[in-house]
Amino acid sequence: MALSALPALAIVGAVSLAPGMSASAGAQDAKTYEELEKFMAVFQRVRENYVEEVDDETLIRGAIDGMLSSLDPHSAYLTATDFQNMRQTTDGNYGGLGISVNMQQGVVYVVSPTEGTPADAAGVKAGDFITQINDELVFGMTLDEAISMMRGRPGTDVDITIIRPGRQEPIELTITRAIIDLKPVQWSVEDNVGIININQFSSPVGEGVADAIRSIKAELGGHPAGYILDLRRNPGGLLDQAVEVSDVFLERGEVVSERGRDKGDIQRFYATDGDLTEGRPVIVLIDAGSASASEIVAGALQDHRRAVVMGETSFGKGSVQTVVQTGEMTALRLTTARYYTPSGKSVQAGGIEPDIIVPQLSDPDRLNRVRLREADLRRHLVAQAGVEDEVLEEDKTPDPRFSQTAEEIAEAGIEDFQLHYAVETLGRLSQTRAGNRIAATLD
Repeated sequence: MALSALPALAIVGAVSLAPGMSASAGAQDAKTYEELEKFMAVFQRVRENYVEEVDDETLIRGAIDGMLSSLDPHSAYLTATDFQNMRQTTDGNYGGLGISVNMQQGVVYVVSPTEGTPADAAGVKAGDFITQINDELVFGMTLDEAISMMRGRPGTDVDITIIRPGRQEPIELTITRAIIDLKPVQWSVEDNVGIININQFSSPVGEGVADAIRSIKAELGGHPAGYILDLRRNPGGLLDQAVEVSDVFLERGEVVSERGRDKGDIQRFYATDGDLTEGRPVIVLIDAGSASASEIVAGALQDHRRAVVMGETSFGKGSVQTVVQTGEMTALRLTTARYYTPSGKSVQAGGIEPDIIVPQLSDPDRLNRVRLREADLRRHLVAQAGVEDEVLEEDKTPDPRFSQTAEEIAEAGIEDFQLHYAVETLGRLSQTRAGNRIAATLD
């Protein structure tokens, strides 16, 4: 995450135009200073006449927050506490509940709980709305304020009230905070299939995925039938880690590009030589909680036809935030670019569409759960190529392959239907490839 210093800003009361300045530039500057004079007039009136005395720092912070909140949902000014929280999150070690959240219509919306955290163990689910924290209404708080209330000293409790679509009554939960020492990469083997789960793109995930592949091969004494890269409920993280993970599976080619406001402002990231899996089949699992860095990886492997993407449409966060330090312990998080998959597609608001749509049949609440995506957030950026509404709407046509109920899935001993379906798919593929090799030998 690049951090750099910003020059000090000053508000100038008088306007003077240099003799060589163009008329259009001069007019623009004159308009800008006219607006700044309006701001200063309001600032001075509030400072002198508000019913209670307000310090300048509070007023200026409010002005900055208001300016950034008029842009997009991901741009914000970070106080010392906010900045420290962000750094702890990207480092993968902090005290809290373990959920990725967003603000929607004045309440906190759960994008995804992180697997193995207190929130996950307590039964918090993607699509839940948090309306109260420690009996205090969330409505009126900023997102950073709500996050700060949920974080705290490990071992202490926090009470949250949840509204879950499809449930008549609110859900009251008391969750004990813990150190969220994320193990971003976990692996296992099932039916000769290597399963690699990434729950967040904190550092160093790329190295962790490479280690997982080597460990899977060591356990099996050779290559598995294929690999499942599970990116479900993964809210994203660091761009460089998304590039490293994609590079593990690609021989060559572009992974992602960043494009800023100017046409020539393009930065491209490429894979290096060498596919660590040596061409074994790969399935990438995604859902509505897969965002940002997860979508970069899924989009890169999908565009290069290196993997089959399976599951549900991803969140659709296709923008890049640059964090610029503005003081010793404060920073500006500003949306500075959109990212594009190798084929030139912006996933902003539209998300990554799976090659094979597989619902999570083992989730009894799946039909009632709200699936909030980037396109539902106020002031979200649109993809520059434009996104039709039809692309953002979920297909309601029932698929006869997925007619089983959650109860029937549980009776069959299946805890995670999407993962089960992916493992079975690789198993069938392995049998087909083995049959083809036998046929070729006989010929």
